[in-house]
Amino acid sequence: SEAEIPLTSGINLQTLNYIVSVGLSGRKMSVIFDTGSDLTWVQCQPCRVCYTQQDPMFNPSLSPSYRSVSCNSSTCQSLLIEAGNRGICSGIAPQMCNYVVSYGDGSYTRGELGLETLNLGTVSVSNFIFGCGRNNKGLFGGASGLMGLGRSSLSLVSQTSAMFGGVFSYCLPSAEAASGGSLIFGGDSSVYRNSTPISYTDIIPNPQLPTFYFLNLTGVSIGAVALESPSFGKVGILMDSGTVITRLPPSMYRALKGEFLKQFSGFPSAPGFSILDTCFNLSSYQEVDIPDIKMHFSGNAELLVDVTGVFYFAKSDASQVCLAVASLTYEEDIGIIGNYQQ
Repeated sequence: SEAEIPLTSGINLQTLNYIVSVGLSGRKMSVIFDTGSDLTWVQCQPCRVCYTQQDPMFNPSLSPSYRSVSCNSSTCQSLLIEAGNRGICSGIAPQMCNYVVSYGDGSYTRGELGLETLNLGTVSVSNFIFGCGRNNKGLFGGASGLMGLGRSSLSLVSQTSAMFGGVFSYCLPSAEAASGGSLIFGGDSSVYRNSTPISYTDIIPNPQLPTFYFLNLTGVSIGAVALESPSFGKVGILMDSGTVITRLPPSMYRALKGEFLKQFSGFPSAPGFSILDTCFNLSSYQEVDIPDIKMHFSGNAELLVDVTGVFYFAKSDASQVCLAVASLTYEEDIGIIGNYQQ
């Protein structure tokens, strides 16, 4: 079977992540779309510490189909071990299955696991395990929570594998676009037939980080120039829809920055912005020629970073426009392709 759900920019919810709409027993939830984590969760009433969200908050006590997961269940024990914290049982009877998930940017969610009917477009998934978040803090904008599409048994992809075969695909709209993209569960890619031909590359295993999607980045080119870096083809790079800006190992980033500055020269520089250190003041230019950036993967697959993914406008008047790629601190840190470049 197939399910298609709209995928939109999170700009209206004050986030640079992307948003998908799902239903929990028929109630609409706008959640962040994240291929780099596993647990799907929403904020739940009554809430101890919650941020402000746009849609009404989920109240499990008003849903006849909601059930909590008990602490001594095999579900709780196996899932908590997988999430990195062994079954924390709260002292209240009946003991519920508590979870804690922390993200790379310091955001976190805490609460208990529950079972509920999840609506993905027209398809219903019963007994879906998700997190009822009672203490949530971080960079979630006004979203109701987060959809985890990683590779562990807890993720939405794994929990629906009997229906969709563990296959999903997505197309991100550019952040400014009013028109949406789509998230599709199941193997039918015909919805993309009007776009460019589909090319394929292997997902490579990483035994230390088995729940992430790693690709073999074999090269990067700017315009017609292929960059030189000893890291190409040696280390996997993580494809993560829940990270905004692409981060590269320092040697790779230095090569990219050096060649980009050669091809995009003569423009006044501007101060760096957050993690972005290569910025320009383009406010006095009507138009500029921006070099193409291409990422190459095994199997001759290419990702052309289109113009909207090359520059990040720190100031909307173009007085601070930055190359939208950042350097990692250490050579052995894990490279990430963020949603800005997808």
